[in-house]
Amino acid sequence: MKTIDQLNFKDKKALIRVDFNVPLDKDFNITDDKRMRAALPTINKILNDGGSVVLMSHLGRPKGGPEAKYSLKHILDDLSKMLNLDVKFADDCIGEEAENKAKNLLPGEVLLLENLRFHPEEEKGDVSFAEQLAKLGNVYVNDAFGTAHRAHASTTIVAQFFPTAKYFGYLMAEELKNAEKVNHGAAKPFTAIMGGAKVSDKILLIESLLDKVDNLIIGGGMAYTFAKAQGGEIGTSLLEEDRMALCLELLEKAKAKGVNLILPVDTVIADKFDNDAAKDQVDTGKIPANWMGLDIGSKTVALFSETVKNSKTVLWNGPMGVFEMANFEQGTKAIAEAVVAATKNGAFSLIGGGDSAAAIAKFGLEDEVSYVSTGGGALLEYMEGKELPGVKAIQD
Repeated sequence: MKTIDQLNFKDKKALIRVDFNVPLDKDFNITDDKRMRAALPTINKILNDGGSVVLMSHLGRPKGGPEAKYSLKHILDDLSKMLNLDVKFADDCIGEEAENKAKNLLPGEVLLLENLRFHPEEEKGDVSFAEQLAKLGNVYVNDAFGTAHRAHASTTIVAQFFPTAKYFGYLMAEELKNAEKVNHGAAKPFTAIMGGAKVSDKILLIESLLDKVDNLIIGGGMAYTFAKAQGGEIGTSLLEEDRMALCLELLEKAKAKGVNLILPVDTVIADKFDNDAAKDQVDTGKIPANWMGLDIGSKTVALFSETVKNSKTVLWNGPMGVFEMANFEQGTKAIAEAVVAATKNGAFSLIGGGDSAAAIAKFGLEDEVSYVSTGGGALLEYMEGKELPGVKAIQD
């Protein structure tokens, strides 16, 4: 793997694609700076070598042009504090100002470019836009695993302008190493925990995992489509009616492959989607009309936890319920604790970005699992066996 360890960056200008797509509150304060902190080792290695750094990232989903609320200016002060230096800023990611500021950077200095997605050409993977970005450095480093599954100008296309000077940053290398550990080197028993709202989001991943895992646990909103497909009553719970036949097919495939596919046996229900709703617990498939399932029940917690604790490899992607609401977080929290227990017992545990990463952070357990991925979608696609454009661009 071509990592930045293979180069001394003295007097080099590194153009680094980072993932600083961090959540901001209404006053533009960062509410979770994990993605920024994850890029610090790469930035610091280059600065310590005597190089300079030009950082490019996106933030949010601006619609076709600049929007003040998505400006990377909002993160400038925090970044300066993290790096303990005065980070410079360019009001655009291409053009004269960006080029001049990049050209005049001295060793040890950092320039942050304005949001890449203020230009529609970024997401279109436009070659001439990528070429303009490429003028800003003489070495290209991709350290943005969270966007590695996108063939955007800054994540993929720009690499072609650095045929012999393109590298993975430390975060990218670490993400790939840990994903590979689960994908092709998993110690048995291997348990995958799938949650979240929709079966449709996880079909390819589930099908791919059926060839690898010993146990496949399914919880969260998607479990209700399985329950309905098996003839159960699910009230007003989440349902993908057009995926019911597929759920039955997945159950058959699991059986044929000898995979232990485990579904919830009971569920915590509410009379409305509200933290203060009336609550009850019923067996799976017996949810009364006008009630909805919002978490796994206590018998399911015991069943899932037992399987997880006896595993040697655990992949977790997706919560077990509406963990954002305190009254419906118990199932997700219990599974997080079971993953921690398995890890303490010698298992390798990989938390698959997105909501799972948010959940493990909410319960303060990030440091008690093996690895928390920063890239939800990218990790899923990697696990599905897809080639990630951002990874291929460095390897080519």
